[in-house]
Amino acid sequence: MTLAPSESDKLRNDAITYLRSGDARKARKTLEQICAPESGVDPQWLLLAHACRMLGDDAGEEMALQKLLMINKRHLPALFLMGELKARTNDDRAANGFYKAALNMVSTGAAVSDDLRPKLKQAEEFLAGAHGRFETFLLRRLDETGLAGKDTPIPVRQAIDLLMGRKEIFYQKPSIFYYPGMPQREFYQRSEFPWLAEMETAIPDMQEELRGVIARTKEFKPYVQGQPNRPRPNNPLLDDPSWGAHYFWKDGVEVTENSIHCPKTMAALEAAPIPVIQERSPMALYSVLEPGTHIAPHYGMLNTRLICHIPLVLPPDCTLRVGGETRSWQSGEALVFDDSFEHEAWNLSDQRRVILLFEIWRPEISEDERSALTTIFEAINEYQKPVEI
Repeated sequence: MTLAPSESDKLRNDAITYLRSGDARKARKTLEQICAPESGVDPQWLLLAHACRMLGDDAGEEMALQKLLMINKRHLPALFLMGELKARTNDDRAANGFYKAALNMVSTGAAVSDDLRPKLKQAEEFLAGAHGRFETFLLRRLDETGLAGKDTPIPVRQAIDLLMGRKEIFYQKPSIFYYPGMPQREFYQRSEFPWLAEMETAIPDMQEELRGVIARTKEFKPYVQGQPNRPRPNNPLLDDPSWGAHYFWKDGVEVTENSIHCPKTMAALEAAPIPVIQERSPMALYSVLEPGTHIAPHYGMLNTRLICHIPLVLPPDCTLRVGGETRSWQSGEALVFDDSFEHEAWNLSDQRRVILLFEIWRPEISEDERSALTTIFEAINEYQKPVEI
């Protein structure tokens, strides 16, 4: 039966009176007349949902709220009520979805009336509790299947950390050149590079050569230096020897006054697949971090390479963060990472830290690709040279 506007208003007011007096049956019967398809007036789904809730009719309440959300998917009270209904019926996943949708609306500026503020707090408390319940359940299940220990593959552990919100997702953002299709991996395993084992056996010889360099060197040159023909970089350690460098290869040229004193280090570097690019690479150096120094977060220039660290002087409390993972160097072991992720390093000790640092081609890049990339980089260098007059 089609309702006149006056009839609809009267029925709505009667329903509200019934709800306030606690007579949910009369309220529901009245509201069903308004919500009937043939009524010809705006249905009162939210009021009907309240009546059904008072009657303990979960299915009826859900039907009314779903009808309302089909009309307006951003109806804030309906989202809160649906989240509450799903939580009450032990459907945590659905409750999470509705509560998160409601809180996202609030975070983007949706107005919250006074009567909804308790619902807002309830949603926040539920989500915190549900997260804990899910984490407990997941870790128990992983433990039962042997996937909770240190033997779990690193990508699996990282995926769990991301799922639990313990880590943030980072992506490659090289400052100069991006090569598509490279895997988004912060760290690589030493076992992926068979030549590293031989290099690690040479660490005692490298350390002996380093002691000779330190005996001759009062202070290392700053790693970050201003150039007269370039804007000065916005780096807190600009021209600061707290982050020092002692080059064996720089911009593709051997620094013979340094390399001549470290023949065993130079011989060890020959095993690495270091790029050979005019005016760019090889690049190899001692990276020196003085006590109490922090290298601020930054990105490397390219994602076509990986950075290798061979620890030579390794005091405690030295760490490296690459993307969402922080690691400490281990004595006698190389560390290989992708510096096109945001990364930073700390030396919180009272001693100097020294690492042999060099770059290598990414293993995913084929020989043909390496050749093409070498041509591209050398063309860039040639274009950037000043014109002779």
